[in-house]
Amino acid sequence: MEVGKRFKIACIGAGNVGATAAQYCAEMELGDVVLTDIVEGLPQGKALDLTQAGPIRGYGSIVTGTNDYADIEGADVCIVTAGLPRKPGMSRLDLLEKNARIITDICEKIAKYAPDTVVVLVTNPLDVMAYLAYQKLGFPSARLVGMAGCLDSARLRAFVAMELNVNMKNVDTMVLGSHGDDMVPLPEYTTVSGIPIAKLMSQDRVDALVERTRKGGGEIVALLKTGSAYYAPGASAARMAQSIIRDEKQILPCSTLLTGQYGLEDVYIGAPVVLGKAGVEQVLELDLTDDQRAALHASAGEVREGIKGLQELGIL
Repeated sequence: MEVGKRFKIACIGAGNVGATAAQYCAEMELGDVVLTDIVEGLPQGKALDLTQAGPIRGYGSIVTGTNDYADIEGADVCIVTAGLPRKPGMSRLDLLEKNARIITDICEKIAKYAPDTVVVLVTNPLDVMAYLAYQKLGFPSARLVGMAGCLDSARLRAFVAMELNVNMKNVDTMVLGSHGDDMVPLPEYTTVSGIPIAKLMSQDRVDALVERTRKGGGEIVALLKTGSAYYAPGASAARMAQSIIRDEKQILPCSTLLTGQYGLEDVYIGAPVVLGKAGVEQVLELDLTDDQRAALHASAGEVREGIKGLQELGIL
């Protein structure tokens, strides 16, 4: 990614999450955005709408919509949100198979048209899909990163700020593990202007906020009844794209391939990483308690079960 060039972000999947990520990328003026989807008219209509919002919102990024993957050529970052939500009566394995086939097809297109890109994967089940994409793309693992802890930590930050009635900009958190009920929030690494939250609230309240974070996505699904979260997931993907595009080297919790860190290897799982123009430039290893390490290994075990499911289906 050359300094001074006009960057290009491909958002693959023009549903709520993909379109929201495209909106935030445009508003942050990270570059021009290509919104891609297989549904004719959907990405074109949303892209035109987003471009027309530019004069009002004050951004100059151009958003285009397409059904042709050739249009992602030269993308610096590809944000992949395409996939199906879990529907009533659909088993976890059903969802796994359907989304795995979607991701496999998308990876073929990315490898063909944008072989030098960094991929930010959002599709669920996140960590399993990230591992699948890593295998199918053939890219170095640094250039395939999953959006997991960035969203989960944002939820914990919001809950802490709401609890203490403080500015959420002052709250820092860290959440490890898989993107789901087995995530591993770390209260010891959760602070308000450097003050550990254990000094600002009771342990019962800390535990309650940690549990609410684990169930954060489900809470929104239960409220919406007809869909799932997209503002915060879209913002999280755009935040990761920003750190990559601008080579910010932000430390963010993301799903990444572990190669021995935390006693785990050959699995995608949430960990703190340094995110820059090369993608994952470093995986940081934090000191964990025995319970936290055990929880992280249990979380990785769930991801491995998903990987095993893909192998049984013949997809991996």
